[in-house]
Order: sequence, then structure tokens, then C-alpha cells
Amino acid sequence: MNLAIVGIKYNNTPIDIREKASFSTSQKINCGKYLTEKGIHEAIILSTCNRSEIYIASDDINSKIDIIIDFYKEFSNVDNIHDYIFVKKDIDAIFHVYNVSSGLDSMILCEDQILGQVKDAMAFSIQHKFSKKILNKLFREAITSAKKIKSELKISETPISMVYIAIKLLKENMGNLHGKKACIIGAGEIGRLALKHLINENLQEIFVANRTYDNVIDLLREFPKIKPVKYESKSKILEEVDIIITATAAPHTVIKHNELKYIKNELYIMDLALPRDVEKGVRKLKNIHLYDVDNFKNISDNNKIKREELSKIAKDIIESKVNEFVKWMQSLKVEFTIKELNNRCKDIGEEYLGYINRKISLSKRDEEILQKMLLGALKRVIKEPILNLKELKNEKEMSKYIESINKLFNF
Repeated sequence: MNLAIVGIKYNNTPIDIREKASFSTSQKINCGKYLTEKGIHEAIILSTCNRSEIYIASDDINSKIDIIIDFYKEFSNVDNIHDYIFVKKDIDAIFHVYNVSSGLDSMILCEDQILGQVKDAMAFSIQHKFSKKILNKLFREAITSAKKIKSELKISETPISMVYIAIKLLKENMGNLHGKKACIIGAGEIGRLALKHLINENLQEIFVANRTYDNVIDLLREFPKIKPVKYESKSKILEEVDIIITATAAPHTVIKHNELKYIKNELYIMDLALPRDVEKGVRKLKNIHLYDVDNFKNISDNNKIKREELSKIAKDIIESKVNEFVKWMQSLKVEFTIKELNNRCKDIGEEYLGYINRKISLSKRDEEILQKMLLGALKRVIKEPILNLKELKNEKEMSKYIESINKLFNF
């Protein structure tokens, strides 16, 4: 069993292509089922506003990687999707999971949101039985490691996320947000986080709209100062506000050019969704300032230097944890080979016991004694090789021997 990751490179892939490779909930379910049908033993799909990645554990890993690359091409309907795909295998894949969970591989270094997104991806795969022993352990260990890093290095004292950067950008352009009006579209994790940030800025009014109105009412219980808005009435509110933050999971745009073309006041729109929530043409409208997730790449952050220093220390912690996981994976391979050798001895013993029984009439007691002697003799043949295999310290050498044994015995 080997590990691999196939994903879209967020740092140099145009947003137009990234949004075509993002997954809705139903698409994740369909993808997981498809991968299972194709013989992939375990899979976890991570799809965020920047990231589209499929993590797998399976045999014949190279052919399974090809299956996922072909899937991405058909799913995204992008002919040259190969130009934007990255692949990582085995130890590189393990490092990637740890780095992603800790925020070290994020567009915004050490961002806070990704850990929750990794947890959700694992929980989703467990719920739908796409992931099993290996990926579940890998993700749990990576999540635990990320929590340890954030706690020990006190990264949480310097909070940062896509929403944090968006609010920071608003303040840089608008000055004090006190007295402004805002509308949040989307009541999910990102919308809730945006709401928490805006409430601290003493805005005059904060409207919240969501396709499922009950979700807005749930937010109202937690944040009684917000103004709930029915989704179908949101167009009227857009004319009143200074700020729009949108973060829905819709597979299509939710703010159209026609809804904003007559707006005369200056309006800042932060589109934090992928696929994007706002039609491209909105950017050309007068008095409207539209930012999407790609605009945050070049924003300077006062905490960047501090976080880069912390990330160097975090990498040492991660390396130690990765080595532990590699050893665990190695032990699984040894256990598998030993189990298969013992099973082969048992099969041979039963085969020859059956042959002897056909030639000689044996009592029940004699048959049990003979079976025990046959199995004992066969296991004695493999005892020393097994002990030598377990005592190997060099992991590459151990892998080489395991691979040879598995190949020779056709395991």
C-alpha cells in the first residue's frame, strides 16, 4: 500500500481553472464512489477556496494516479489541466498532509482556517466510508501535530485567515469601518468568521443573507445585532451597503452585473468563494471595488516575518512526526508480509495433510499431531528470515526485502 496526492497547484493556476476543479458536496460523494469503483482503497478529498486535492492510499499507485489525473481532466473540462496538476507520493505526500494541516503550505502562511477544513475533509470521508485505517491515522496525526504547533509556538496569538486579510484590506482602503453598513452572503464557516471580525469594528448595520434562511436565524441567536435578510430580497440590501462579503458554496455566481449596475455609492466587494460568487463584469462597474481570493496573494502582512520564523521551528516538529508515521507505515508492510508468509505455511500444511489423509487412515488425535508438526516445521523455515527482517534498521533496505519477498511469493 502506498500514498499519493494529486491536486491543482493553487499558487500558479488561474482562478478560472481552479474554480472548475473545486468540488461541491455532491461532487465529492460522486468522486469518492468513482475512485472506490476504480480500485482505490482509500481517498480523502480536500476542496477549499484555494485548494483542490485528492489524497489516496492504494496498491499499484502509479496507475491509480493516472486514474485521478484523467478524472480531473473530465471533471474540470479543461484540456490542458495537466499543466496545473501536481503529484506527490509516499514520504513527500506525508509531509504535504502535515504542512497543509499546519498552514505551512497555504497562500497566507500559517492561516487559521485550513485546520478546520482538513478536519472536515477527514470527517466527510469517514462518514461516507471513503477513508480507512491509513489515511484516517495520517490525517489524525497531522491534525494533532498542527494543534501542537499552534499551541507551542503560540501562532494563535497572531490570528490570520483569508477573512482577516479581507477585513485588513477593507480598513486600508476605507479607513475606520465605524458607522459603515455591510452585507454578508453565506452563513457557513467563512461567513460566520467574517461576521465575528465585522462585529468588532462597530459597523452601523450588518445584514446577513443565505439561501437557507433558518441558518441566518441560527446566527441571529448567537449575534443578536445582525439584520437577517431573505435570500430573494438581497438585491435591495446591496444598494444600501458599503461592504459586501460573499462566501457561499454555490456552484454558480450569486451576485449579477445587473444587480449592481445602478449603484452610485462606493462599494467594496470581497468575494471569498470558489467557484466565485460575483460575475466578472462587476469589476468594470464604476465605484465598485471587487476583490477575489487571488487578490490576497500580493497583500503585505505585518505578521509575515514573525510567522515565517515560527514556520522554521514548526518544520522540525513536523519532520519528527513524519518519521514516526513512516515507521508505522513500514511496520504495516512488515506485518502484512509476515501474515502472508504464515498464511502460506498454513495453506501448504493443510494441503499436504489432506494428501496424507487420502493415503493413510489417521485417527483424529494423529491428524491433530501431524497438523501441528507440519505447521511447526514450515514456520521454522521462515522464522529466521522473519526475525532478520524485523531487525533491519535501514528502512530502504527493509522496503527492498519486503518488496522482493512479496514479489517472489506473489503476495
